[in-house]
Amino acid sequence: MNEMDYPIPQAELDEIYAFAIDVARKAGQLLLERIYERNSEQVYAEKENAVDLVTQTDEDVEALIKTAIQSKYPQHKFIGEESYAKGQSREYLIDAQPTWCVDPLDGTVNFTHAFPMFCVSIGFIVNHNPVIGVIYAPMLNQLFSSCLNRGAWLNETQQLPLIRQPSILPMPATAPSKCIFACEWGKDRRDIPDGNLQRKIESFVNLASELGSRGGKGGMVHGMRSLGSATMDLAYTAMGSVDIWWEGGCWEWDVAAGIAILLEAGGLVTTANPPQDIDGPIAPVDLGSRLYLAIRPAGPSDTETGRQTQERTVREVWRRVRQLEYTRPTLQS
Repeated sequence: MNEMDYPIPQAELDEIYAFAIDVARKAGQLLLERIYERNSEQVYAEKENAVDLVTQTDEDVEALIKTAIQSKYPQHKFIGEESYAKGQSREYLIDAQPTWCVDPLDGTVNFTHAFPMFCVSIGFIVNHNPVIGVIYAPMLNQLFSSCLNRGAWLNETQQLPLIRQPSILPMPATAPSKCIFACEWGKDRRDIPDGNLQRKIESFVNLASELGSRGGKGGMVHGMRSLGSATMDLAYTAMGSVDIWWEGGCWEWDVAAGIAILLEAGGLVTTANPPQDIDGPIAPVDLGSRLYLAIRPAGPSDTETGRQTQERTVREVWRRVRQLEYTRPTLQS
């Protein structure tokens, strides 16, 4: 990476990283306190539909994080899911300025059901690139973190990816076959012909079906996982427990921290939608695109570099999935 792309000195980045971990732990502790206070009548509100929820906890945790950041770094921008959701547009607000991009509670539906796959997600972005990521899942006591040039870690002691035998495994030669594939149903549940829900279902079936079936699109993945949290999907991809994550419809606060961690661990992130030239160069992810395809860290095989095994896997996924249509709609005032 070009050092000119990151005007913040490494020593200062290291300080910001330590601060982000501290804030994430405090926010996670509040989540944990609230989960044990929950009852069958826990109050939540629906945003766009019945699976797009917000609780008072979401707002309280965001306030805790925002207050801490603005007190410590008043010169930095702050974008949080809940404050953004109350605005009047869906514009992409991240620019070259140092920016905190925060989801105080990713996996709100999981949280309301006491399903442990929920977390606080804190990303720090400089010149459009996530350079620090912290994800804390308090009910699992898992803290994923990374800082540019400092590696990616689980609970600050185990370097990601966790599986090294003795080196990181390449992607399978028949990928996506023999892979764990993660995806989410998403919040767009409109049952309309050729809508996002139908396109996702068709893509899921392609990837799950026996190899070579469905006109050659059958992927025969080992398994498909929906954790209910895009942030946790990315964390587990960085860990090496998930091989492939494919998603559309997320927002930048859902992915900023996870992308930072995955890239620092050696993963690859690009667009979910297959380009016109599938065999052409693979472009880096556009953080605000709402379309994401992530591949776990991978080592070399006898015939390919690790990066080549990742890129081959990307192209094989693209050959099996449908184009998704997620935009940034403008809200009515």
